[in-house]
Amino acid sequence: MNHTSKTFDSELSRLYQEIHHMGELAVAQLKSALFALQTHDDAVSDAVVRADQAIDSIEREVGQDVLRLFALRQPMARDLREVYGALKISADIERIGDLAANLAKRAKIIHRHDPIPVLDGIAELLSFAASMVQDAVRAYKDRDTALSLAVRARDAELDERYTQLFQRVMQHMARVPDSITAGAHWLFIAKNLERVGDHATNIVENTVFIVTGDDALEQRDKRDGTTT
Repeated sequence: MNHTSKTFDSELSRLYQEIHHMGELAVAQLKSALFALQTHDDAVSDAVVRADQAIDSIEREVGQDVLRLFALRQPMARDLREVYGALKISADIERIGDLAANLAKRAKIIHRHDPIPVLDGIAELLSFAASMVQDAVRAYKDRDTALSLAVRARDAELDERYTQLFQRVMQHMARVPDSITAGAHWLFIAKNLERVGDHATNIVENTVFIVTGDDALEQRDKRDGTTT
């Protein structure tokens, strides 16, 4: 998008780059958290927690850039959506980083308990959620509404996978009472991954809003059966 003000273009470009970088860091955090779970490597867990500070720092920069754009440029119409959407998307990516850090912290606790046979299911769930985030960030970068809607539709499958994993952990805890402590942490991890999918969905919904101005998409399919 080109404007008469080259300064405005460069400021928007900076905003896009910041958010894209945040997204890349969040995906890397999720993948590193999975590696920590699989390898019992506490050093990797600690690195994931430290990396969250970088995402937090960029989110603060995004907030400052958005305030400056509002104050100095007074954006209207599509430009206003671009700036406002960037603020909301950066908040969702920041939350994904927080959830990845929480996964890493719980990985260190889980390693001190007897294993529960759910790691493969967690790995699949985490990889699926990370792919949603990766595609959501790409959809935002490319302003791709078709990809945005495809990511949004995948949230229902993530819900189903989460529900199945939740049931497996609960059944194992019922059979093996000594696994309840570890099982509770696995349940929190699984729930965090379901939330990652929700944040990825928020990102693509905001992308659609930026491109089309439509903030009234039909209600998405939710298949989280853990409360029923």
